[in-house]
Amino acid sequence: MKVLVVLGTSAGGVGQHVRGLATWLTRAGHHVVVCAPPEVLDRFGLAEVAAVVVPLDVTDRPHPARDARAVRALAALAAGADVVHAHGLRVAALAVLATGRGGPPVVSTLHNAAPSGALLGVVYAGLERVVARGSALVLGVSADLVERMRALGARRTALAVVPAPPRREASRDRHVVRSELGVAPSTALGVVVARLAPQKGLDLLLDAHRELRDDPEVDLLTVVAGDGPLHDALEARVADERLPVRLLGRRDDVPDLLAAADVVVSSAVWEGQPVALQEALHAGAAIVATDVGGTGAVVGDAALLVPAAEPVSLSRAVRDVVLHGSVRDDLRSKAVERAQHLPTEDDALAAALDAYRSVVRTPGVGPEQGGS
Repeated sequence: MKVLVVLGTSAGGVGQHVRGLATWLTRAGHHVVVCAPPEVLDRFGLAEVAAVVVPLDVTDRPHPARDARAVRALAALAAGADVVHAHGLRVAALAVLATGRGGPPVVSTLHNAAPSGALLGVVYAGLERVVARGSALVLGVSADLVERMRALGARRTALAVVPAPPRREASRDRHVVRSELGVAPSTALGVVVARLAPQKGLDLLLDAHRELRDDPEVDLLTVVAGDGPLHDALEARVADERLPVRLLGRRDDVPDLLAAADVVVSSAVWEGQPVALQEALHAGAAIVATDVGGTGAVVGDAALLVPAAEPVSLSRAVRDVVLHGSVRDDLRSKAVERAQHLPTEDDALAAALDAYRSVVRTPGVGPEQGGS
């Protein structure tokens, strides 16, 4: 099968997923062409895993002239493909426009919720309608994305299968890690692995720690592994409010941090299939997380889930885990069990091929019919 994989701007999970997909498809004997911005092709080493890579001039914001050129470039590339698999709303809309009625079918995978806001929200709502109505199949990494596409008129929808990252073993004893962080033996250690960006809801995390700060029963230090644009603002707030939170920056020892944690926290505003929580499950961590997007589907019963934007609920759940060993041990046991059922690379490849075969037009046979 000849597959054109299209990707827009990406700094993390989406690019890693596309690299994996290209790798698995190529190993299975399929001809894969990847089209993405030059910096994305380089960042994720896509030339190493695809038969052909083609630079695509797109950015993370609509640009009429540049986007028109991208549509023409994609139309030429799509002419030789059996199926086009576009990752991300922006490039999925461009792929739909490029293929039109007579081109190969487009499978669109949505990895993130569309931006909100006055003007930007209107623009992206329009892109959502284009993708919903022009794609042969729309895949979403969470049920809310799937439901939205269905409501906008998508012909066929399904949940995307994104494999969990391979388990990475801790390389240091948890006591060594805690000592290096300066955590006293009597102090509980909270760990957050997140980009310092609005989607991760780190203001909510700080709100929850403000609730906990003066609790005489709770002795907790939370460390945040990750960098991003909100670093300075978050650091200033931590200092101003004297919160027991430390920003560690980007770390290469995430498995060690997770293994040393008494509680792992996610305060995200929205998530698809959060990699950090999948890693926490592999580590057998006690997890507290906001119940947003696809988080609940990933963790199942192996986490205490709390409503989004409710710092008191988040603080109470963290408090329960920190103070009650039975709660902590139960969550850890459930995490180990849940990790065994996370999707694998083989699952993701099989799902992708099933999706392609369901929409590819073969002589005398139309694409598979049916709903989601």
